[in-house]
Order: sequence, then structure tokens, then C-alpha cells
Amino acid sequence: MPYPDRFYPVVDSVAWVKRLAALGVGTIQLRAKDLPHADAVKIVREALAVAGNAKLVVNDHWKAAIECGAKHLHLGYEDSAEADFAAIKRAGLTIGLSTHTEDELESALRHDPDYVALGPIYPTTLKVMRFAPQGLERITQWKRRIGALPLVAIGGITLERAAGVFAAGADSIAVVSDITQNSNPELRVRSWLAQPAQAA
Repeated sequence: MPYPDRFYPVVDSVAWVKRLAALGVGTIQLRAKDLPHADAVKIVREALAVAGNAKLVVNDHWKAAIECGAKHLHLGYEDSAEADFAAIKRAGLTIGLSTHTEDELESALRHDPDYVALGPIYPTTLKVMRFAPQGLERITQWKRRIGALPLVAIGGITLERAAGVFAAGADSIAVVSDITQNSNPELRVRSWLAQPAQAA
């Protein structure tokens, strides 16, 4: 299977990781922000225990990821400035990096990441963004720049928008509210899991 999978949900709790893993999701990011190290270690360890066959990606807490023996890490741009990339590489973790601007993309590529994320593609209500929506054209530009390196699109992407996002050049779509705020998350997840085969 490719890494990350074409459908790449991002959730904030162990309960969500367990729920998604049970549905057969292949890549799941645990994004639990602003935790002290001890709490980060606890939640990462618990998430790894319930992830099953899913590839669990730890967001930002790189020290906890190393300590718990995680295999995959994602760093936001600000967090990457404080991360010890040498230690992360020594631990054998894959690294995904967030980008929003040309300068951030250049910085990310210097770290030889396993994938690059671009966002927000569409307006998002989950957090206040410093950047305007990137749009589909920016996906195409980014993909042209990075070539074979996987490109993850994130931000306001619903199932109905997925085909256009993939067509623009994204290899993977990170999904948050379209799952976690859906009235029937299980059904929505199954629809997402069926969608890539149709879009490929």
C-alpha cells in the first residue's frame, strides 16, 4: 500500500483512532495538540495499541513518537523549526511536513521528507488559518515542483470535492471535519474508502 494512503483522516483522540482502524482505514494521523510530554507519551502509546494494521502518524510530538516506537511522524511548519531531524531519522520514522508558501516548501524539501502536505485547499472552520485557501491550481503547481514525492492536500475537503483534488495532482487527501463532524461517520468513512478506486 502507498504511504500515506489516498484517504488520510486526522483525528484528536485514541477513541477515533480505534474507530477508524476497525473500519479498515490504512493511514490515521493523531493530532492531539498542546500536551505536556508525559501526556503525549500516554496518548501515543494508547493509540499505537489500538491502531491495528493502520499506519499511525503522530502529529508534532516527535519526542513521544520516538519514545513509544512509532513509525510515522507529521510536523507542522512551526513545529519543524524545533524538531531534531537527525534524531527523528535515526529512530527510523517517516516524516511528513506541512507547507503553505513557496519558502516553506523549499524549507521542507531540504529535510528530505516522505511526503509534503499543502493546505488549506478550501476554507476551513476548524482553526484560524494564517493563509488564504490555496485552491486546486496550487495543488498542480506543488505537484509539478515535487515530482514523485507524495503530495497530501488538506483543508475543507469533502468527499464531494475529492475527485477534483485528486485530478489536480494530490496523491492523498487529509480529512478532518468531513469525518469527525459527520452525522454518520462510519458510512462516510466507507464512502471515502471506496472513492479512491473510482478516482484512480
